[in-house]
This record gives sequence, structure tokens and C-alpha cells, in this order.
Amino acid sequence: MRITRSLQHFFRPKRDLIPLFIRQAAYLCQSSEALCQMLETMEVSRWKTGFKAIRSLEHQGDALLQEFRDQLSGRLLGNSTRTDLTTIAMSLDDCLDVIKDASNALLIYDPHKIDTQLSDLAQLILSEARVLRDLVPQLINLRRNASSISLLCDRITELEHEADEAYEGYIGYIFTKEEDFREMTKYKNLAELFEKATDSGKRVADCIRIMLLRYSDE
Repeated sequence: MRITRSLQHFFRPKRDLIPLFIRQAAYLCQSSEALCQMLETMEVSRWKTGFKAIRSLEHQGDALLQEFRDQLSGRLLGNSTRTDLTTIAMSLDDCLDVIKDASNALLIYDPHKIDTQLSDLAQLILSEARVLRDLVPQLINLRRNASSISLLCDRITELEHEADEAYEGYIGYIFTKEEDFREMTKYKNLAELFEKATDSGKRVADCIRIMLLRYSDE
């Protein structure tokens, strides 16, 4: 893939913004790990502890997004550059929001059990977060890391497709096996939130891929 000099010019004065993305990705990993830990137990007290941790990380993520906006506002950037960077920051923040919503839903619904399929979906959320954690630092040098970035974006797409299949399989399972309609509704809604979290992770990768293609085509 050919990356022009304009791409080098694009990132040299803006590399100090990438550490903010790196911190966002770190919060995302911590939140995903906390969500997985919540699903390892049926103790409501541990669910509450996990939710508080995730909510705190989400609040830190909001503050980080504002810091990003403050730094960006003082830069002389082209519209496409500003849009690309902002979209990545906001999509990472959206991931944190969805994970917080999923953890809160576990407390609200208080399901009678945690099916293995739900835990598997949570693990896919965590897997995406870890790939994003590996991907984001490579944005410091798009030219050098273009191939690796593309492969990592592909990996996130694969995980999201796997989550789609897992979600559909689980929905079929609960409609067949679960006789309690109220419990079935809880499991369905939780699964939808977990699947939405994997969608949000893919959205980050899609934003990065679009940015990479935009500047490689110049």
C-alpha cells in the first residue's frame, strides 16, 4: 500500500494526540475485563462492584474525550483530518458507554442465571478491546504500520462476525429452551447489549480503516 508524503505530514505534528487514544483503549480493556468478571459470579455484591468500576472508567473516558477536544480545538487542521481524528475518539468513547450500559443492565435485570453463551459474548467484547489496544499505538506511524493496521482491523471484523453468529445462536437457544418469558426477555436484552458492544468495537476499526484509505489514496 502506497502512503504519500502528505500522510507523513498529517501525523508528525499530531502524534501527541495518539496517547489519548491509547488511554481510551486501555480504559476499554479494563472495562471489558470487569464485565467478564461480573459474569463469573451470581453474587449481586460483586456485580455492583464491577459496575462501579466500569462506571468510573466510563467517567474517566468522558474526561479524556473532553481533553482530546480541548487539544484538537487549538490545532490548525483540515476538515477531513479533524473529522477522522474526532470520529476515532468518539467511537472509542461509545464503546465505553455501551459496556457501561451492559454492566448496568445485569444489575437491573438480575437474571436467574448466566448462560455460557452470554459469557462467550463478553469474551468477544474483551477480545476486540485487546485488538484495539494493540492497534491504536500503531497509528503513530501509519505509513510504516499500514499493513499491520489493516490486519488488525480485519481481525476485529472477524470477531464481530463471530459475535453476530453467537448472538443469533443464543437467541434461538433461549426461545427454544427458556420457558419463563420474563427471564427469556432478560437474556435477550442482555445479549443484544453485548452484541451491540462488539458492533461498537468494529465501528472503531472501520473509522481507522477509512482514515487509512483516505490518506493512502492521496
